[in-house]
Amino acid sequence: MDITFHGAAGCVTGSCHLVSCAGRRILVDCGMFQGGRELYEENAGDFGFDPASIDVLLLTHAHLDHCGRIPLLVRRGFRGEIICTAATRDLVRLVLLDSAHLHEEEARRANRRRRGGAEVEPLYDTVDALDCLDRFGREAVYGETVALWEGVRASFHDAGHILGSASILLELEEAGRRRRVLFSGDIGPGNRPLLDGPQPPAPVDAVVMETTYGDRDHRPMDASVAEFHAAVRDADARGGNVIIPTFALERAQELLFFLREGAAQGALPPDLQVFLDSPMAISATQLFRRHPEAMKDEITRMIREGRDPFRPPGLHITRDASESMALNRVRSGAVIMAGSGMCTGGRVRHHLRHNLPHADCSVIFVGFAAEGTLARIIIDGARSVKLWGKQVPVRAHVHTIGGFSAHAGQAELLDWHARTGRADGGGGPEVTFLVHGEEAARRRFAEKLPGGRVELPRIHQRYAL
Repeated sequence: MDITFHGAAGCVTGSCHLVSCAGRRILVDCGMFQGGRELYEENAGDFGFDPASIDVLLLTHAHLDHCGRIPLLVRRGFRGEIICTAATRDLVRLVLLDSAHLHEEEARRANRRRRGGAEVEPLYDTVDALDCLDRFGREAVYGETVALWEGVRASFHDAGHILGSASILLELEEAGRRRRVLFSGDIGPGNRPLLDGPQPPAPVDAVVMETTYGDRDHRPMDASVAEFHAAVRDADARGGNVIIPTFALERAQELLFFLREGAAQGALPPDLQVFLDSPMAISATQLFRRHPEAMKDEITRMIREGRDPFRPPGLHITRDASESMALNRVRSGAVIMAGSGMCTGGRVRHHLRHNLPHADCSVIFVGFAAEGTLARIIIDGARSVKLWGKQVPVRAHVHTIGGFSAHAGQAELLDWHARTGRADGGGGPEVTFLVHGEEAARRRFAEKLPGGRVELPRIHQRYAL
């Protein structure tokens, strides 16, 4: 009985953890490494295991850094079952088809610039994404046990991170020995407007735990919303636009909710024009309406009563590329929400090119930005950035509002960990593996954990359970 860490070990992205028990192999997540463009080779490289040897894949949620390499896993031989919640399954279809399209587009661009040499192939394509969707089988329900095979069971528990997100408890038995191992997935902060807070099961023997914000806490949500409204008002008063690099899952829906609330409460101008310029975020918002069972009761009631929590006044949906390009001619009074959240691709890069040079505009970052991403470069104070081979000056006002994060801060992570207990009644878990965090964050969080062994695994490192 052992566990090997094939991703998110010493970095924030690429979650992929392999458990071996009683001759079977369980993979928890199969995510993409994200950040700078140099990560292509890491994503295209060897998994560190034979995909054909995996019996089942358990998926915590639909973010690309947790599901983004599933098409590769299947293309390279995985033929087992994929199990996740119903909301995650719907979102994964959206995320992987979008990802495949982006990889195809990147390959086409690279081949147009190619001067000899082998043709560039996409990391995976749309056919690969469709093929992997056939592997999805049983749908997990929060709190209910899924029997994988004799001696191995799994249960999914609300992680409060994004729609359908889960922490996964594995109950393992081998040669008369039993272990309860909990995979946190990504943990939500518990004070979100749309979702309930995380509900970890207890007791457990071992925890594999994310530490994205293990070194700091977020601002309170109320203060963050007030700052967000103020930043939008200020740009509107200056006569400029607001660009919000937006994560399509959860963040886009929350921001639409807060824009709606701000207009209703008089915190925002009633004639504000809001453009949701992200086909993926538009589709994800439709899926939110389809899965009210995964949201707070009050949001469910709003939807059932015909009050749309995701529609502020002045909302414009821009699916077509032509509509998106037309926004580049808008010089004032627009709030433009576009992906990607870390500015590594997508329509937001065009909007940044046209708005960063103008001091009357604002760019509002409302989520995590990994090292090496364009978002992180702008946040860190760059005076100019390179877009499509040209230097673009950064004169716009740049706001970073951390309180909207879908990840728990340090204090909330510590509280989550304290609630996991220990199977033998001896306090906290016997061992905690810290993953999914930059090295400084992991180490700072490790110092805060009381009792029990703490491990900071490296990529492809194996531990006995």
